[in-house]
Amino acid sequence: MSLSSTGSPDTTSRRRRPAEFAQDSSSEHDPLLGYSNEQVYDRTCGSQHTADTSTSSSHHFLYPATKCISAHACQSHHTCEDSWKESQNKRTIRAENEVEANKLVNNYRFGFRKWKSHVTERPFEDRSDVVKELYSELNVVKPHSGPGQCITCGNVAYVLLFGWWVSLAYFLVGILMFVTITGVPYGKLCWKLCCYFLWPFGNTIHEVGNTLRRCCEHVPDCECSMEAEEDNSPFLLPSPTEVPVPEMSGQPLRTTYWRRFATYVWLLLGYPPLVVVHILACFISWILVFTIPVFKMNARTLGVILLLPPEDVYISAGSQRKRQGYETRALLCCYHAANWYYYKYTVDGINVFASNLLPLVIVALVTGYIDRENKYTSSEVKFAIAIGSIIPLSYYIGMGIASISAQSNFAVGAVVNATFGSITELTFYITALLRGHQQANSCLQEVVKAALTGTLLGCILFIPGICMIIGGLRHSEQRFNSRSAGVSCALLFISIGGVFAPTLFSKAYGNLVCDSCTNSTRPNSTSNSSGPFVCHSCHYDLSNGTLFHNHVQPLVYTVSALLPVAYIIGLLFTLKTHSHIYNIHVGEEEVSSHHGTVVHWSRWRSLVILILATVLTSACADLATEHIQPILNQPNISQYFIGVTVLAMVPEIPEIVNGIQFALQNNISLSLEVGSCIAVQVCMLQIPILVLFNAFYDVGFVLIFSDQHLWASIFSVILVNYIFMDGKSDYFQGTALVVIYLILLALYYFAPSPGGC
Repeated sequence: MSLSSTGSPDTTSRRRRPAEFAQDSSSEHDPLLGYSNEQVYDRTCGSQHTADTSTSSSHHFLYPATKCISAHACQSHHTCEDSWKESQNKRTIRAENEVEANKLVNNYRFGFRKWKSHVTERPFEDRSDVVKELYSELNVVKPHSGPGQCITCGNVAYVLLFGWWVSLAYFLVGILMFVTITGVPYGKLCWKLCCYFLWPFGNTIHEVGNTLRRCCEHVPDCECSMEAEEDNSPFLLPSPTEVPVPEMSGQPLRTTYWRRFATYVWLLLGYPPLVVVHILACFISWILVFTIPVFKMNARTLGVILLLPPEDVYISAGSQRKRQGYETRALLCCYHAANWYYYKYTVDGINVFASNLLPLVIVALVTGYIDRENKYTSSEVKFAIAIGSIIPLSYYIGMGIASISAQSNFAVGAVVNATFGSITELTFYITALLRGHQQANSCLQEVVKAALTGTLLGCILFIPGICMIIGGLRHSEQRFNSRSAGVSCALLFISIGGVFAPTLFSKAYGNLVCDSCTNSTRPNSTSNSSGPFVCHSCHYDLSNGTLFHNHVQPLVYTVSALLPVAYIIGLLFTLKTHSHIYNIHVGEEEVSSHHGTVVHWSRWRSLVILILATVLTSACADLATEHIQPILNQPNISQYFIGVTVLAMVPEIPEIVNGIQFALQNNISLSLEVGSCIAVQVCMLQIPILVLFNAFYDVGFVLIFSDQHLWASIFSVILVNYIFMDGKSDYFQGTALVVIYLILLALYYFAPSPGGC
């Protein structure tokens, strides 16, 4: 697929970015983020870099031509500002390989969700030392300067959370093995492991090789000292294949592991209780995420160490070092029980937090469809579990979309994104409308409208605001591409104008109808009496067949048809005629090796997971709408507030996390467009789809919003457009957006419930 723009004069001036800039040598940054515009500005006005003038037609991902002005040429501040403005009109997004670049093209440039997860496996040797530590198997012995370096808060917390009861379990099992007589060797091993698991940090568990063991068997009177002089090598890796030693004649061979009676005593009496203990420790440490090293330590002990002959297991203290060579190999060596960087840990391409939430789906389905009578679980708890289960499913849907798009052509990527890009929200909205229609409950329709408005407000105000705050605290000022932000703001204006046009029309030409009116001075007087009246539950009458069917409804259909057209025009603008605004780049080193790229999910696997996750999302959404009524019946909370907060923002939690990570890595451009793209998607795709669904199956959905939804949305778009004008952001601007968002939430919290609720 070619990304070169034939209609732009800037296309011929693009130069390939030098390969040395493709690597991030400072830290483990997301390689899809590329350089921020602030970095481009620094290179433009302060570096001596000379652009490579050679071009290549063999690859389609090119680097936009940026004028590299030397420090001598940049004579004045005005020259630097002019150079900055020129470089500001373009954005460079870096990708590791062509598969990742295709994901960016088919997802990012469509304005759909920019899932941070990689669809390809990144080479382990190219990762930073911090990430390598996250995925280590805890079998590498490092240089140890002393016991003091292992005394950390995480290690002390390990003793309080895990160490004491795991150690106690080994002590009791050791006593049991001593009672059996034949299990004495295993009893000694348990007592050694009892001391080890109380404080394992810096200590090493070794497997004694056959060579050293045979030496001790052949010469029983010698001192086969396990200790040796200090080794100066940086690492003790697992030992290579042992050199065979000729057997000495006349010596009895050691009984094999599976021919010993003690082995079966151990497997029947000692091993099972330790299995329970280690599985419990694994579960707790995995759920806590940051204590995954404890999970690895317990899993390796359960699967490897406890199944070895007891004489083959040797534990060395932190101050002792094993002899290098083929006699032993390190099985387990842990230095830290916790690591804050485990928030980056992924399981098959999915973030560990999302994978840990996946069991909520099973819990939601079991409690929702089996316990129909709410005998064991209340409706409030079922609703909370069902809403929470949507979070991991949205991650899996996003990963499936990204994987299929990255491995397919433009047409397939467009179809997949258009079909499944908003499936999570649409599933919930349609399910709620169907249930409200079946139960003749108009309240659910108002909740859906509140959720749509809440998504708009959250994506326009909260997501950019919180990203500006967090990014501004780490970077004093961040720059973003005001040209692309202007495109997003223009689409936002079109979206808001189209969505709320029927509302403005109905207020201009509709009749205000109230359920009851009373005279404030004479309550018992008739309606013909003079004086001020107090009216309740007033709304604009849409039951007038002439007004609604002949005027409002045709306007709704017209707007719903024009909004997708405007979205398609926006795609043509960014994909074809002005594609130089967004430039996806693959470094030369990655181009040469992209054929060896390994993807996490194949296309067929991605399709199966995508369909399965969609079905499960539908089931969880059905449960959420089924058990939402007790939440809506709360007298102290407005139904508007529930819609604009819980129902609107819970499905967007992955996007909030992604935006914050982008901002921390000084790429505020992606952070800002995370929210604006979702808002555009809501107005130009989700709402027209709901109108189309209502046209084929009438569920009573009318595209008329309350005054609060109307003015809150219009004010938010105007505010965010004003802030995005200068192409700069800081934490003060982010604070302003978040404060306005909280003020609007307060308005919804104290607002009276909508009619019919």
